[in-house]
Amino acid sequence: MDVRLVPLLLTLGVSAVYSGSHSLRYYYTGVSDRAFGLPEFSIVGYVDDTQFVRYSSDNGRAEPATQWMKEKEGPEYWRGQTQGLKAHEPVFKHNVKTVMDRFNQTSGTHMVQYMYGCELGDDGSIRGYEQYGYDGREFFALDTEGWVYVPTEREAQLTTQKWNSPEVNKPERYKNYLQNICIEGLKRYLSYGQAELEKRVHPHVRISDHQSDDATELRCQAYGFYPREIDVKWVKNGGDEVHSEAAKEILPNPDGSYQLRVTAEITPSEGDSYSCHVEHSSLKEKLIVVWPGPNKDGQNMGIIIAIAVVAVLLIVAAVAGFAIYKKRAGKPDAGYTAAANRDSPPSSIVSA
Repeated sequence: MDVRLVPLLLTLGVSAVYSGSHSLRYYYTGVSDRAFGLPEFSIVGYVDDTQFVRYSSDNGRAEPATQWMKEKEGPEYWRGQTQGLKAHEPVFKHNVKTVMDRFNQTSGTHMVQYMYGCELGDDGSIRGYEQYGYDGREFFALDTEGWVYVPTEREAQLTTQKWNSPEVNKPERYKNYLQNICIEGLKRYLSYGQAELEKRVHPHVRISDHQSDDATELRCQAYGFYPREIDVKWVKNGGDEVHSEAAKEILPNPDGSYQLRVTAEITPSEGDSYSCHVEHSSLKEKLIVVWPGPNKDGQNMGIIIAIAVVAVLLIVAAVAGFAIYKKRAGKPDAGYTAAANRDSPPSSIVSA
């Protein structure tokens, strides 16, 4: 399994990074064995949706994951990172065993994950987050409003009580990192990869429908957009959002862009109108595509086909007439040229 897929194994309660905002996140993963081909310990770092640094116990070194990190940081930086990250391997090996003991597990494949990071809003606002997961579920997390660790599982209470205690007071120490050091690191990496990280590619939108005896499924697909964050929804009569049963999962494309399809089931009534509304950071204003209504696509297609047939018949007739004229005039056909087609952590991963 590719290390880049590891963050997908843990569902994290972190809200999307909205238009104009930027984020810096790190994911640590430790596994009890290598049944799935994963390294025993790995780290990946992301600026927004771009992985920019990685470490694996398989090769034992920190590496740049983008060209701009490779160009901006030299060998001394990567040696320092490797030394620091290597020190976390035994810690996570111990963490996996500790949590297995908490759940009375003595065998099997188990995984401990740790995610932390910060976000910088376009208005200058900042926020941080820190979460721990076990076997794909949240284990405990840092509440960054009350600055206290909150257990999600009963087995995490021992750790959170210890970390929240006045003797340890880890939340306060982490507060300084998330609000200062992490933000400074994010700004630095944004300056490194500005051309790539701040590019904007507008979405293409296509709508369609599937009709059954008693309902109609509306489909709105946005594709080819970048960055990842997007809002796509169906709206009735210009103002009421139509509930969508389908999960709005944003999927990557091979070229680095993204796609999303949103569906909604409706029962069309006389006078109702439906439209797909798309908001994205590449757009100056909301993009609205109106659904033409039941069977109208088919009717329009019939009209298009009819027009095309008539056009072909007219062209054939014109060519035939011109040939007859040429023959009668006794003149050779003139040559021609076809026109061209013009369609176009606190010191736990990166020393920020």
